Amino acid sequence: MELLYIGFITFILMLLALDLGVFHRKVHVVSVREALGWSTFWISLGLAFTVFVYFGYEHHWLGLGTSRDATSIATTVDGVTYYNDGGSAAIKYLTGFVVEKSLAVDNIFVIAMIFSFLHVSAIYQHRVLFWGIVGALLMRGIMIALGAVLIARFSWIIYVFGAFLILTGVKMLLVKSAAGDFEKNILVRAVRRLFPVTERYHGERFFVRAGSAASVAPAEPGAPVEHDRVVASAKRGAFLVTPLFLALVLVEFTDVIFAVDSIPAIFAITTDAFLVFTSNVFAILGLRSLYFALAGMIDRFKYLKLSLSLVLMVIGLKMMTHGWLKAWLGAHFNFYVLAIVATIIAVGVAVSLVATRKDAVAIHPV
Repeated sequence: MELLYIGFITFILMLLALDLGVFHRKVHVVSVREALGWSTFWISLGLAFTVFVYFGYEHHWLGLGTSRDATSIATTVDGVTYYNDGGSAAIKYLTGFVVEKSLAVDNIFVIAMIFSFLHVSAIYQHRVLFWGIVGALLMRGIMIALGAVLIARFSWIIYVFGAFLILTGVKMLLVKSAAGDFEKNILVRAVRRLFPVTERYHGERFFVRAGSAASVAPAEPGAPVEHDRVVASAKRGAFLVTPLFLALVLVEFTDVIFAVDSIPAIFAITTDAFLVFTSNVFAILGLRSLYFALAGMIDRFKYLKLSLSLVLMVIGLKMMTHGWLKAWLGAHFNFYVLAIVATIIAVGVAVSLVATRKDAVAIHPV
């Protein structure tokens, strides 16, 4: 199993290196057309991985399918215990991928507020999101490992996760979210106390030193050099933080908050660590391009939060009743869960688009 994780992580690192070092080496504003192309690539890659999952678990490559899965009934063949075959693993992976991708869309709303609040130029948003996703992958890996250990040692915690998801879904349904005051965020205040923060952006840099060429570089290519009182008053060589780093801190912080919901959600579908990890990784990888594709259309998805709240409640209910559901619906009950989740999300998106179209017609009648 260790070889599988090493190979998968190496593959992901190669993709990230190509993304930043080749395809996005030059700083530029990501257009909607480019973002849609990359979104299609990442989603297609995530879906294509289902083929590997199917054959890997069907033939139990390097022990795939032998890891304990609390959502499956184990079978023993020739003294070896199996929890997932190719079909069940593929359905669980797809369900996890769809759920995690859907929850990631909600994260886009908050990221858009952060960029708007800190006035992050569109030309540098890709850099923040790239390193934000790298950090998110590391944190998700740690949280998934911790969750797997907890479920392995305390099987009853799966019901705690299920109840938490149901309560989260109800809260999301009833409580109207509002833009937070990011200036009061504990991490932002901590950064400001530890390091002097420059007044303006210094290109794509997260850090600068007072008196260096970087500290007097224009905020954007071709822009005039502006006076920065923080830089001017700092001791020469002093370590300074730019507002772009504050944006990165907030993006990382929001991912941790959203992971509190999404990690239990994926464990409700399967507790097989490899399926949990891979579905999470592929869902997060496309978040950056999905942001640029949807950022300008966020207001059109007015009923998406309602759909996501229902998805969380469905997944939480499934987590608490998986044994009964399997006895009632059969071994492929996860397929029905996938169909329900996909239908809820599709209906939410369709109703949102129809509603916003009607609103636009009402405001600007033909």
